[in-house]
Amino acid sequence: MASLLGVVNLGCIDRNQWYARCDDADRPDYAHFDLDPVPGATFDKVRETALVVRDALAALDMPSYPKTTGSKGIHVYIPIVRGPVQKQVWTFAKALALKLAAAYPKLITAEYRIAKRPPGRVLVDYNQNAWGRTLASIYSARARPLPTVSTPITWVEVEAGCRLEDFQIGNVPERLKTTGDLWKPLLGKSGRVRLERYV
Repeated sequence: MASLLGVVNLGCIDRNQWYARCDDADRPDYAHFDLDPVPGATFDKVRETALVVRDALAALDMPSYPKTTGSKGIHVYIPIVRGPVQKQVWTFAKALALKLAAAYPKLITAEYRIAKRPPGRVLVDYNQNAWGRTLASIYSARARPLPTVSTPITWVEVEAGCRLEDFQIGNVPERLKTTGDLWKPLLGKSGRVRLERYV
């Protein structure tokens, strides 16, 4: 609690997390994709892209878990067995992102340079798997006029048309009482992917 209060005292609203434990920071516990709309892309396109990513991972027998970013997009996480180093996780994520961009050129881009991204697409950002990068933590409030929260969601909710504004500081605590912690499966040892099979 003292550490949390210290962060609050520094004026920190949203909190970003590392994706490896501190005892071996070079070996991630997750691979993930940051789905970020390029100007001109709607959140409906972000949801469509998330489902494309889910299906591509399912074809590899990989479970995936979505959450809102609390900002403009969706994060898709894959729990992995600790083993591959950060560079290997990044290499896997890059290969899949490039494959999806080639298969869905009117929907998806994997172009990291902002000036070269085609408008109206959704960036499947694999570079967030690179060393030192972080993503907004689950249940992190975002410093925005609308007090949205980065919230774990179900694939059913993605399919049904959930909106970013559905998840705000005023309703997420009550939501948790109904849904439980949808992120709990990512914290255990079971159900993790051996990414070595793919890198």
